[in-house]
Formats: sequence, structure tokens, C-alpha cells
Amino acid sequence: MAKSMAAVVVVVRSFLLCLFSSQIAAAQFAATPTSLRPRLPNDTLCNHLILPAGYPCSEHTVQTKDGYLLALHHVSSRTGNISEQQGPPVLLQHGLFMGGDAWFLDSPEQSLGFILADNGFDVWVGNVRGTRWSHGHVSLSEKDKDFWDWSWQELALHDLADMICYINSITNTKIFVVGHSQGTIMSLAAFTQPDIVEMVEAAALLCPISYLGHVSAPFVLRMVNMHLDQMILAMGIHELNFRSDWGINLVDSICDGHVDCNDLLSSITGKNCCFNNSRVDFYLEYEPHPSSSKNLRHLFQMIRKDTFSKYDYGLFKNLKLYGQLKPPIFDLGHIPKSLPLWIAYGGNDDLADVTDLQHTLKELQSKPELLYLENYGHVDFLLSVNAKKDVYDHMIRFFRSWGKSSSSY
Repeated sequence: MAKSMAAVVVVVRSFLLCLFSSQIAAAQFAATPTSLRPRLPNDTLCNHLILPAGYPCSEHTVQTKDGYLLALHHVSSRTGNISEQQGPPVLLQHGLFMGGDAWFLDSPEQSLGFILADNGFDVWVGNVRGTRWSHGHVSLSEKDKDFWDWSWQELALHDLADMICYINSITNTKIFVVGHSQGTIMSLAAFTQPDIVEMVEAAALLCPISYLGHVSAPFVLRMVNMHLDQMILAMGIHELNFRSDWGINLVDSICDGHVDCNDLLSSITGKNCCFNNSRVDFYLEYEPHPSSSKNLRHLFQMIRKDTFSKYDYGLFKNLKLYGQLKPPIFDLGHIPKSLPLWIAYGGNDDLADVTDLQHTLKELQSKPELLYLENYGHVDFLLSVNAKKDVYDHMIRFFRSWGKSSSSY
């Protein structure tokens, strides 16, 4: 057994060394990806995208229970006063390899963050650990292995939970939650916890994910079949940053002769019908953000096993950490029937598959309000030029129907 494991490690190392050639050492030790550069005081999401559009914006820092320092941005309408709560609070939670900027990448008439503010909502924008806008850790450096020792499990039970608690303490009211993609994984997992869900008024889930057994995205399946998650961790790479030299080479190697990456976005997310291709260069000024290799490993475990569970460490460590051989599931049946849920999903989404969504719906106690858009892909729900009419107006009507202060917005 030991010899076979050693052979695997040798093969993995040889593969990646050939893949990255002499650049891997430079990428690990010399390159300075965006996430490692010290942030200047004015290098904030507020200053980049929100204040220039004419919207009041302030930044708050939330310290998680495990010591991470998250940036939480507070946005008001152009005619509002940021120091006065205008309406019910809503937290926007971004997806994988994204940050809070995802909600503000298009014009004020097209971007959900601006649209909610203009409709009288008290908008709060979350940024998870490791992303560009957050502030590191109380004691760990981003160069430390332990800094990246987390998956969406910690993002749900620490980052999202502590941001919800912080907003609740400031506003003294329950909040609305909006999640996209990984933001919905975090939300659904968090909502199974009674102490978290009691602070939530209602939730809107865009491209909801809890099960991933029917993912059909060619690029993603290629990575899963290569066991890329295990290879990266075996090489001691813990920060997953596609802006780094090795990250760019990695994408090239996956595409080379195996996946048609002429339209790389479609090979990852499915065909998107309606976003503005002319703005891709602008989007790439902000995306992708870093994540952790452990997070990718957790997501690939979900694809391989078709489970919605905590991170699988293997039999012995599972027994030590969880008291059982298999990781505990996040039981969707524990989400209260009284929590109003609104779900929007698309027919061209290769990540949040309709079959997997049906699995999720069967396990929920409640019957969420559903919006199905046959021609929408995974990214359209964020960046479609028609998203206000197709998606956001419906979401706002849903929130207004449940908000206790609906008469004021």
C-alpha cells in the first residue's frame, strides 16, 4: 500500500512538473498574485465600482470565529443616506472564484446590487476569505498553508453565518439573503443550522447548488476525471489562483487536445444567452478571485459522490473529527418549512443541473417559488443584459411579499 501511494505521488509530481516546466518554482515563490499584494487604503470595492456610480458605500470588517477578516460593503441608493437604514437589509453572497464586485459589473440599470439599492433595500455585500477585497487573518499570512485550510463548509458555517450575525446586530432585524452558485451552497448549508436561519427573513437562490452529481460542463468534468484536485494538493499547492502563471498554464493544459476551450466560459458554465461579450475584458479586471485547493476538492467530492456533506478527510480522520466513518450530511430537511425560498434556474446551466435541483427540492420541507428560464446559463443570472426584467423584478416582488416593512419600500 505504501509503495503504491509513493508511486502515485511520483506520477503526480512528474505530471505537474512537466505541465508547469521551470515556471512552477517561479509561480510558487516569486510570483505575486493579486491576493498577496498589500491592499492600499483606497483599493476597496466601494472606490472601484460603487462610489464612482454615484452610490453611497461604506466598508465594514467582520472577524469570523476562526480569525478571518472579511470585507462587508454597505450600499445605499443614490438618493439615500448610508447612515440611515432605508429599507429591509439584504445580503448578497457571491459564487466561486468571484467577489462582491460580481453584483456591480454592469450599469446601475443592469446590476443587481444597484437595482436593489434603488428599490429601497439596505444592501450589504459579502466577500469570503481569500478574495481580493477581504483582509486576511488575525494571525496567519496568505502565504501560510493553514490560511487556505478551508472549503465551502467553513464559508457557510463561519463566513456567511458571521456576516448574517453582524448585519442582524447592526439593523436589529431579520435579513434577506441572495446567493449565486457557491453562494447558494453556503446558504443552504447555513440554513440547516437553527441559530443561523432564525436571523433570515427569506432567501433568493440563483443557480442553486446542493447536489452536483449531474454536472455536464466539459471543462469541469475533465478536471474531475484527471483528479486534478488531488494532484494540486499532493504538490502542496493550497491557494488556487488562476491569475498566477501556473494557473494559466493549468487551464491551457486542460484545454490542449481534450476540451474545446475556444469558448472557455461555455465549457465551464454552459451556454450563456444574454451577457454582453464586449465587456469581457472589463469583467476580467475583477474576476477570477482566488479560492482554496481544498474547496475545489470538496466540490469535486460532491460531483463524484452526489452527496451534500461535510468535507471527506478519509475514514480515520473522519472518525477523529466527526465521530463517524463518513462525513455528516447537511440535511436539507432541517431547513424550516417557514423559511420562504425563491429559486431561479436555467435550462442551459451545466453546473446547476435541473436534475440536481429536483433532488434538492424533494428534500426541502417547503415548496419554494420557482423561476425557470430555458435559455439562461450559469452566468446569465448575474450578467444578462435582460436580467432585470427576466429575473430581478421577480425577486424584488418576492421579497416585498414577505418583508415585514414592505410598506416602506
